[in-house]
Amino acid sequence: MGGVNEPSPTRPRQVTLAAWMIMVGSVVVVAMVFDRIAGLHTMETRESIEKFLAEPPGDDLGVGVKGVISLLRTLSMVAAGCATAAAILGYQVLRRSRSARFALTLLAVPLFLTGMVTGGFVSSVVAASAAMLWLQPSRDWFNGVNRPAPASTRSVAPPSTSAPVPGVPAAAWPAPPVSAPLARPGAVVWACVLTWVFGALTAVAMTVSAIAIAVDQDLLLDEVHRQNPDLREQGVTDGLLVAATYVMAGLIVLWCLAAIVVAVLVWRRVGWARIVLIVSASACIGLSLLGSVLGAFLLVFPLVAGVATVALLVRADARPWFDRTTPTGRQQPGGADRPR
Repeated sequence: MGGVNEPSPTRPRQVTLAAWMIMVGSVVVVAMVFDRIAGLHTMETRESIEKFLAEPPGDDLGVGVKGVISLLRTLSMVAAGCATAAAILGYQVLRRSRSARFALTLLAVPLFLTGMVTGGFVSSVVAASAAMLWLQPSRDWFNGVNRPAPASTRSVAPPSTSAPVPGVPAAAWPAPPVSAPLARPGAVVWACVLTWVFGALTAVAMTVSAIAIAVDQDLLLDEVHRQNPDLREQGVTDGLLVAATYVMAGLIVLWCLAAIVVAVLVWRRVGWARIVLIVSASACIGLSLLGSVLGAFLLVFPLVAGVATVALLVRADARPWFDRTTPTGRQQPGGADRPR
């Protein structure tokens, strides 16, 4: 109805259960990934890989033990990044974020597939919980729909006090309150600044590294062969290593530039951009955490920045700023929702 605000629908138990299963399951996946990575170089793991490669279909893959270990490590890192993002999004689902539900649906597939390196059961539970968010009554709750109660249980509502009274001029009635434009919260400001600073620094660092490799490829190749002396025996050529390094550097630079653009949209009060930036920062947390454990200690800095960005964007004073409705539930007019 035009001037009557319907009460917000109550969150179904199905949503609460699914969100908690997503959050707890994602934490378990991250813990299992750490355990998996820690055991990649044990004798038991090597023997299992050698046995797999000695029998069909493993003998047709054309890779060695180190190649399989590298693949498992990569899949584990991707699983940890997806699980970290899913845990953050699970909290946002409890706050009725449709963007978080959509992002969880996109993450469910890679999380399910890469989670196979840890057994697959827990990641399957997380993926199934994400699917539950699209079933009834969850779908109605996310859409803000209040289903009418059965006729036998409906109560007679008292007449609205806001209806006009005969004989009283309309001018005598007070005008509806108009909310002033909200100031941009400090948490949003700092989240955007952190994204811009560390995104730019990372993009510049990767660009400089790619240029340095182009000038002197032996610096990269000597270090890689020192850590993995069996690469040539596995058919990994120097050209392939250099090309893979360029591709990885390019992808990271594109990721940083995309995060910078998304932060601009967050600054401009675009609601879905906040969820995207949370997902990006969460993935950065997972990958930086794993890289730090593996010895890349400089990744501690983007790790701290990612944690701070997520913490700032999920604060209680940040989320309402992206809601473009007034306290009375009415949509703000065209220019009133622009941040100051």
